[in-house]
Amino acid sequence: MKKILLLSDTHGHIDERIIAYAKEADEIWHVGDVGHFSVTDKLAEIKPLRAVYGNIDGQEIRISFPENNIFKCEKMKVLLTHIGGSPGKYSHRVRELIDLHSPDIFICGHSHILKVMYVKNRKIMHLNPGAAGIQGFHEIRTMLRFQIENGTLQEMEVIELGKRGQKLA
Repeated sequence: MKKILLLSDTHGHIDERIIAYAKEADEIWHVGDVGHFSVTDKLAEIKPLRAVYGNIDGQEIRISFPENNIFKCEKMKVLLTHIGGSPGKYSHRVRELIDLHSPDIFICGHSHILKVMYVKNRKIMHLNPGAAGIQGFHEIRTMLRFQIENGTLQEMEVIELGKRGQKLA
């Protein structure tokens, strides 16, 4: 069993609430718009980190992290990318990735809109953790945490970190 903390769109922001949840996870997955290495460096000090770059990330972050990350976790194939769209509105690039790799879980960020839904016609779980940072149009900062065990997703939980403009220690 793996306990996963999933976040996106930090835009260079990390605080004690994010760190506290990170300490409870087995792995941390960040789906882009990291913003600054201070975020990924801190997360990687705490637990193993998987990440992709996002559209606001500079060349150094793009060199350090891939655009797409495809891997297996507890018998489930996972596809991470930053700009993914939403079910029924996936871009051509994302449709090709999904068709080629047949993930069980497709995870993206970018929209700052929290979404957890099963996509029947593609037989995948679509996850978007919303935005954990303090920049953007979202009102509430969010992340997801869940467990993967023996090919099943379990214990899906939305974590609310407070209002966007509210800086916490």
